[in-house]
Amino acid sequence: MVTSALGPRVLLRRLREVMAEPETAQKRLDKIVVLIAANMVAEVCSIYVMRPGQVLELYSTEGLKREAVHLSKLNVGEGLVGTIAGEAQLLNLADAQAHPAFKYLPETGEEAYHSFLGVPILRNGIVIGVLVVQNRTRRHYTDEEEEALQTTAMVLAEIIASGGLTDVARDVAADISHVRSHHVKGDALADGIALGHVVLHEPRVVVENLIAENIPKEKLRLDGAIEQLRAQIDELIDGTDTRGGEYSEVLETFRMFAHDRGWVNKLRETVETGLTAEAAVERVQSDNRARMMRTPDPYLRERMHDLDDLANRLLRILTGQIATASRGDLPQNAIVVARNMGPAELLDYDRTKLRGVILEEAGHGSHVAIVARALGIPAMGQSEGIIDVVDTGTPIILDGTVGEVYVRPSPEIEKAYADKARFNARRQAQFAALRDTPAITRDGVKIDLGINAGLLVDLPHLRDSGAEGIGLFRTELQFMMAQHFPRLDTQVRHYRGILAAANERPVTFRTLDIGADKLLPYLRQVKEDNPAMGWRAIRMALDRPALLRLQLRALLKAGAGQTLRVMFPMIAEVHEFVTAKAMIEDEKRYLKKHGHKIPAKLEVGAMIEVPALVWQLDQLLPELDFVSIGSNDLVQFLYASDRGNPRLAHRYDPLSPAVLKTIRAIVLAGQKHGVHVNLCGEMAGRPIEAMALIGLGLTSISMAPAAIGPVKTMILSADRVKLWEFMEPLLARPDHSLRETLSSYAKSAGIRLI
Repeated sequence: MVTSALGPRVLLRRLREVMAEPETAQKRLDKIVVLIAANMVAEVCSIYVMRPGQVLELYSTEGLKREAVHLSKLNVGEGLVGTIAGEAQLLNLADAQAHPAFKYLPETGEEAYHSFLGVPILRNGIVIGVLVVQNRTRRHYTDEEEEALQTTAMVLAEIIASGGLTDVARDVAADISHVRSHHVKGDALADGIALGHVVLHEPRVVVENLIAENIPKEKLRLDGAIEQLRAQIDELIDGTDTRGGEYSEVLETFRMFAHDRGWVNKLRETVETGLTAEAAVERVQSDNRARMMRTPDPYLRERMHDLDDLANRLLRILTGQIATASRGDLPQNAIVVARNMGPAELLDYDRTKLRGVILEEAGHGSHVAIVARALGIPAMGQSEGIIDVVDTGTPIILDGTVGEVYVRPSPEIEKAYADKARFNARRQAQFAALRDTPAITRDGVKIDLGINAGLLVDLPHLRDSGAEGIGLFRTELQFMMAQHFPRLDTQVRHYRGILAAANERPVTFRTLDIGADKLLPYLRQVKEDNPAMGWRAIRMALDRPALLRLQLRALLKAGAGQTLRVMFPMIAEVHEFVTAKAMIEDEKRYLKKHGHKIPAKLEVGAMIEVPALVWQLDQLLPELDFVSIGSNDLVQFLYASDRGNPRLAHRYDPLSPAVLKTIRAIVLAGQKHGVHVNLCGEMAGRPIEAMALIGLGLTSISMAPAAIGPVKTMILSADRVKLWEFMEPLLARPDHSLRETLSSYAKSAGIRLI
């Protein structure tokens, strides 16, 4: 076969002309196969489309028998066409009938043809069809002919996916939905069920202009964009402290790929086939994805993500499209999908439309997971590969209770989950009925239940949940959402609004806990190898006293004439607390001196989250009014286990004897010194963990608002004295976890763990 002198560029333009004609979808396809056959000097051209059940159906042909259209079908993996679809790779055969995968379909009349060239029709690396040309003469097609057919297939995929073939587009959309139906399992980060449509946190770049008008100009555009990409990556590396560590390796990987000659040469060759620079990038990356998605090697699959990132950066340069979605303009019932994100990024989204969050990498203890639970947004993490199988607008169901996602669910699954969502709504109604019921155990012990919050809009949860106060108010969220450090009057208004909305219920303000993964865009910070144990929270505040003094002054002014509770995070030694407490006294004197009213009552406390502080309680507790156990950091520091590391997410259990004995020691120290002890970590929000905490002697815990109902239900069915009698000997065990033992006890004792 010899390609036409007109070449693929003319074919691409003719395809566009055909699509603009007022014809039925079938007639358009019939014209397309004629055009391709003529341009490629082929005696046969056929288009197969993926149908439900992973069946490839002959949709149009030039050269085979017309009566075979819509009759001839092959399963994926069956015959030559099925082999191409299954492997997402082309087949170039001089004698097709001699190939072991060849399957004779008598209705087609293809026995007269020997030469065979077939390529997959790919959309984002997913096979949606197969394009084939055939000739009678036995010969291998040239590299140029392979390239021409692949380019044509890429444009055909874009035409179908964009709706250019209206009737077929509906069928193919349904087919892709079936082919790409997926059930993805991960970690349940925040309870709840969400039915909606995907919004990609980092959406794929939309390529609208596919066909080049001026190939030399497109090559110059591509070369310029590649140079710009390389400069961006060089600037990123050169402007960052990258001495060792994974971060450095990631950046160097980007640099390596950006300078890879094979990749760049492939892009330039693809432009020469008649595509624009951006279409060439998309086609090369789609080919790479199709290949790498089918490899079992996790290292190669991870490189696919690297190449995706690199290609998207290059596409954004070429198209001028922004990197992130407009988060304030969400569609209804949006479910955001991302590799990972910070807590402030989640807060950017319109919560009236946001129904759920799915993350590839985040673990249960990550701050974005904590924020999702605080907001009552169903969330799932460790969702490996989810980004590979969705696009913006993809129908999706998220079960944040068990950690499962259904991509393009069947009607049966959708109905089942709609019923489940209604059941959950009824269960929430039952919890709501307990709103005004005190949380008192069966043996008469009152348990104070508070919520964790971080923004003024969280305050309705205080009323709706029936909580008795805010056990932890994260003041840093206001700072993370701001474009610059909030001024004194701005902070005062914010804190006054919180106290007013709490309506005399107690609010415990935690001073700024920034650093680690909670960064302020306007505050320069040096990269640290271990940020969770680095310059953060009270350490930063004491080194930058002006920031802490400004916040303390704002809190004191906001609490004028009222009860104000302030606690300092990340205290590691008594001296740090004493120093911070002295700043409060200085600010009180300053305000009095200048005629300002101060709080009628001031209570100052500390968070116990650094294990070293457990051995200083006899010195610390006489200095303060209350303590709050931050179980998230306390557990990770006890085990030297990064709570955000997916490999360690399930390695250590907070219901281990070591953790429970530590919490028991803090409770006993509080009783000894007459100091109130609260726990505000994630342990408090899960009924079985909350049960253990109450057994240990805690009478005050705070949690995400959505957890109040299940935890209160547990408390009302528990007997604390009997619970402790059961638990006390368990603490001496060398067990990895007491979870199953406690769960069995709850069942036998009639304690409701919902």
